[in-house]
Amino acid sequence: MTGDLNQDSAVLTEVTSAGEAVLAALPPKPARDAEQQGRADQVHTSGRALRAAFLRHHTEAVYDELTGGGPRPRIDELVESAAEAFPGLVPTRGQLAAEQELPQAEKEGREIDQGIFFHEVLRSPQAGRHLLDSMRKPTRRALDLLPEFRRTGRLRLGAVDIERGGDGGARLTVVNNHCLNAEDNRHVEDMETAVDLTLLDPGVKVGVLRGGVMDHPRYQGRRVFSAGINLAHLHEGRISYVDFLLRRELGYIAKLLRGHCPDQSSAWPAPLPDKPWVAAVDTFAIGGGAQLLLAFDHVIGAADSYFSLPAAQEGIVPGAGNLRLGRITNGRVSRQVILWGRKIWAHEPDGRLLFDEVVDPKEVGDAAERAVARLASPAVLANKRMLNLAEEPPEQFRLYMAEFALQQAVRLYADDVLGKVHRFAGKSRSVRGTVAA
Repeated sequence: MTGDLNQDSAVLTEVTSAGEAVLAALPPKPARDAEQQGRADQVHTSGRALRAAFLRHHTEAVYDELTGGGPRPRIDELVESAAEAFPGLVPTRGQLAAEQELPQAEKEGREIDQGIFFHEVLRSPQAGRHLLDSMRKPTRRALDLLPEFRRTGRLRLGAVDIERGGDGGARLTVVNNHCLNAEDNRHVEDMETAVDLTLLDPGVKVGVLRGGVMDHPRYQGRRVFSAGINLAHLHEGRISYVDFLLRRELGYIAKLLRGHCPDQSSAWPAPLPDKPWVAAVDTFAIGGGAQLLLAFDHVIGAADSYFSLPAAQEGIVPGAGNLRLGRITNGRVSRQVILWGRKIWAHEPDGRLLFDEVVDPKEVGDAAERAVARLASPAVLANKRMLNLAEEPPEQFRLYMAEFALQQAVRLYADDVLGKVHRFAGKSRSVRGTVAA
């Protein structure tokens, strides 16, 4: 790298184009022999080293060129613009579309190049802060749906239903029934829309999240909070690095914790952009569902429910769980849960560190109603804001997410992960196809 953006960009394009020519001459990944796969690995390794070096020299300049003077981008828009402005830096729309048609194990792993990009962008104080703020803006879908929600007080979004009550509570119910409320790309889209609507509607004072009633034979008639990431979809290559793994952390979970990024306003004092949130947990909160609880202001658990974060067993990183669990419990408990796969029941002593209230399973709904009334107090928002600033400063979150962006992308294509999720082949509608990290 010379330090000159145009010259280094030309080198990047030239070298990565040569690498693409080598890959194009090889058979598809499943048909390669060991020598051919070794050649492909060399292309990817050298290309990724070059991309990382390019960004270490030019992250701020690249980000400025992609965003200068325009509206705040979301991560999908940013990475798509980067593919056009700096050929070879990240995969193109066509390359990603081709990969989306393949099972995870048959892909080239081009999303790792996106991980390199977001790792460097988030490491940059200026670019990283700007991107995090951008992701906390309301989505266009939510803004379009807001008039209808304010008029009717209810919407069915697909994976999530939302209803506003007369007490100022918005009830979000996850209805991904076919997979025990496991998370997939659609779930993340619908959850962010529902969270946005809750934050945008002035008639809502408190948000409540609960799982719906299941129709799966094993849990017939029971509510389930969340079964984590849908491992069957991960095996099938249908879990997106950008639209799922990054978006859920930088989008709706960040909004649960901190609310929307406020617009510049002449009003004084500026209105606080967040609202308090209640989680009502039935049966289990596994993996991604367990991660969610760490961002809520009040967590109610049925006495027969449990918390589980088996990320190390599945091979991936549990979002911001590593950042938050040790703060809420302690370092030893955090390691037992994340590295060892410990399950914590709501009724056991350590469950009191994760659940604010533990109630009879029949009383979860009533406890949630009481929590809405309690958290609607005017002083709650200011105190929530100060607690979050003390417990998780924004800069700490930015630096954590910079490393997460890279490590999660790499783990997504690691051999051990691909081997583990292979057992979920053909189980898209199976309970075991969803219980995951």
